[in-house]
Amino acid sequence: MLENGFQTALPEAPHPVPERDTSEARVPLLAFVSDDDTETALRAGLLNTVDGVHVHRGTILHAIKYLAKEPTPRALVVDISGVPNPIYELDNLAAVCTPDVRVLVIGEDADVGFYRELVRNMGVAEYLHKPLTRDHVGRLFVPQIAGVTIDAATSRGGSVVAVCGARGGVGTTTIAVNLALQLAGSTRGHVALLDLHLRQGTTALMLGVKPEGGLRIALEQPERADALFLDRVAVEVDDRLRLIAADEALDGTPAPTPDGMRRVLDLLRRRFNYIVIDMPIPATLAEMQALRGARHLLAVMVPDLVSIRDAVRLRELADALGNSHTTMVLNHAGTLGGLKLPLIEQGLGSKPAVQIPELAKPLARATNLGKPALGQCAPFRKAIALLAQEVSGAPAQRKGERSLFGWRRGR
Repeated sequence: MLENGFQTALPEAPHPVPERDTSEARVPLLAFVSDDDTETALRAGLLNTVDGVHVHRGTILHAIKYLAKEPTPRALVVDISGVPNPIYELDNLAAVCTPDVRVLVIGEDADVGFYRELVRNMGVAEYLHKPLTRDHVGRLFVPQIAGVTIDAATSRGGSVVAVCGARGGVGTTTIAVNLALQLAGSTRGHVALLDLHLRQGTTALMLGVKPEGGLRIALEQPERADALFLDRVAVEVDDRLRLIAADEALDGTPAPTPDGMRRVLDLLRRRFNYIVIDMPIPATLAEMQALRGARHLLAVMVPDLVSIRDAVRLRELADALGNSHTTMVLNHAGTLGGLKLPLIEQGLGSKPAVQIPELAKPLARATNLGKPALGQCAPFRKAIALLAQEVSGAPAQRKGERSLFGWRRGR
């Protein structure tokens, strides 16, 4: 039995068990993946967190052949997609590895029983099913590679996704609204859209609904946010989507507190699978608490120099607050007079994870009609589907499911 529980091979395995490699020159992480999308997500999730990553194209079968001749890395990622008998091959893999390796597995089987077999009985450190996302890699693989046990208390509850603009007017609210709808449709989970623009929020207008009162009170006086809070303030948009927003007067002075924000998020995470926040920037201390509690930050920018500068600052702020993962979203890509992608990559230090083309006319029309842009513009729908997959790992829409827009045509 290997350290961390990775099961050794059966006696008749074709390779002898090597002696423990104590060399300081061992590769920190070796990975074998079978497709471009998985490699891209893996590299993105490991970016700036793990040094010495070596990625090869192939499956666990290639890993077995390679490690029969080469030193064992400290951590190993193997892809079992398309392998006829992955359990048997994991036994064979154990035979060519030193006992202290931490093995992480990628596959296509999303069955919970299969996951338990690998993690509990085979001793695999972690298993992720495809499609892989950088968020899943960063949240689940990186701690295992570093040898850190994830605290169940911090991972319990729904996933908070903060959508922030590098500056005003970059389309943050449009993306937040449509992302929430896409998540509700593609994951079939329960989704909350939280609009923290208490005085001039536009999420309700884009969805054609009217916000209820009570959010400001809950944020200012957390002791009043009881178990019935959500029933009073959440507006039903869809059978899977609720809007929590406010419509305070312009001469009002809302004063949310960090404790109030923490309380509201705690209540939402108990009830919903995903909480998408339309986040004001620059943020107050209370809104900083929301950023600190977010599992995923989407930094929305446009192709100009100011956006690049402020997007980098936003990423640095998220890192300082301990945010799990930041995804750069380039909106209005290809707009006339905007910066070209190579210059944007140079300024950011990496390629934006998702690019949304310039679609000013159809998006403005959807807003004025009070209808989600997902149902009005196919290119925008495709980009938001990719963004939702980045956040959740779920495919854009399961075969045979109702349309995302069924709530507008009748349920």
